[in-house]
Amino acid sequence: MILNEIFAKIRRMDLYLAQDSNIIETDDIPRETRDPVWVLGRRYNAIQELDLIRRDVATRLWCTYRKGFVPLGRPQLTSDKGWGCMLRCGQMLLGQALLDLHLGRDWFWTPETRDPTYLKIVNRFEDSRKSPFSIHQIALMGDSEDKRVGEWFGPNTIAQVLKKLVKYDDWCSINIFVALDNCVVIEEIRKLCEKDDNTWVPLLLIIPLRLGLSEVNPIYIDRLKKSFEIPGTCGLIGGRPNQAHYFIGYVGDEALYLDPHTTQKCGSVGEKMSQNEIDMDSSYHQKFAARIHFERMDPSLAISFLCRTRTEFDELCTRLKLDICGGSQPLFEITDMNQMPWRKMPGLPKNEFIVPGHNMHDSEEDEFEFI
Repeated sequence: MILNEIFAKIRRMDLYLAQDSNIIETDDIPRETRDPVWVLGRRYNAIQELDLIRRDVATRLWCTYRKGFVPLGRPQLTSDKGWGCMLRCGQMLLGQALLDLHLGRDWFWTPETRDPTYLKIVNRFEDSRKSPFSIHQIALMGDSEDKRVGEWFGPNTIAQVLKKLVKYDDWCSINIFVALDNCVVIEEIRKLCEKDDNTWVPLLLIIPLRLGLSEVNPIYIDRLKKSFEIPGTCGLIGGRPNQAHYFIGYVGDEALYLDPHTTQKCGSVGEKMSQNEIDMDSSYHQKFAARIHFERMDPSLAISFLCRTRTEFDELCTRLKLDICGGSQPLFEITDMNQMPWRKMPGLPKNEFIVPGHNMHDSEEDEFEFI
C-alpha cells in the first residue's frame, strides 16, 4: 500500500514536470543573471531563489487548449485549439485575481493541495457549461461583443466578456472595471465599488492599451516593466503575432509568460479525490515560465491590478501616477473624474455626439486581434 502511494506521487510529479516539452528547464530563468526577477509584484534573486521562483510560477493557474469537452457552438466544437488562446489567457488573469483575493499572495500550490477554497477557484475554469468561467461561458458571452464561437478575441474583448461574467458568480465577490480610451477615471471606479453601507467590493482593474503599430514601441518598455513591480498586479494579457500569452513578470529585457498553446484532455478536478482528479489538477500548473523580449511583443495588450480594499485602490492610484502615468511617455491617463468633452465625429447626423467615455476600441477591434 505504501509503495503504491509512493509510485502515485512519482507519477503525479512526472506528469507535472512533463506537461510542456517545448519549455526547457534551463531556459526558463537565466540562472547566472544578476538582474532581479519580478513575478507578479515579487522580487527574486535568480541565483539564490530559483526554486522559489519556480514554486511561485507553478502556483499560477495555467489554462491551455483542451480537447474532448461538451460540444460548443455551430459547428459543434469539442476543442479550442487554434482559436481559444486569448480566452485561456483571460482565464489565467482572472484566476490569478481570485487566488490573490481569496488565498493571498503568500499562498503556494503543491501537487498535494486540497484546499477547499483553491478547489472552488479551479473548478470555476473547468470546461463545463456549469462552470462560470469555462471556455463555454466565455465563448458564448462573446456573442455580446460580436464574436462568434470559434473566433479569436483581442485583449479588450476578453476583458469586456469577463466583466460581464463575474456578475453572475456571487462567490467570486469581485467587480471588473475596464478602462476605456486609455483613461482610468477614479470617480467611475468608486461608483462601481463603493456601496451604500460604505463597504468596498474588491476590484479587478483591466486597462487595454495599444503601444505601437506592429511591435511594442521601446519608449514604453520601462513602464511595462514597472507594471509587474506594483503590488496587486495580476499580470498582462497580450502576446506575439498569431499567439496570445499571459505575462506574469520579467527579468532583464525579457518578459516571463505562461503559454496556453498546449492541448490537454478535458476533465474535472472535482474535490481532488480520485487519481484522475489529482492528475487533472496538475494539468492546471506549469513549473517553467517562457521568455520573450519586450520589443517582440504584440502592441495590443492589457495590464491588470487587483484592489481588495479601498486603501489598496488609493495606494494603487498613487503608484500608477508615479511610475506609469507620469512623465513624457505615460502608458495611459489617470484622472479623478471624467473631463472628456462631448465629441462631434465626422459622419454623425446633426446634433449627435459621442458620449464621454465611449470606447473607441469597440469600432477598432481589429487592432486588438490575433489573426
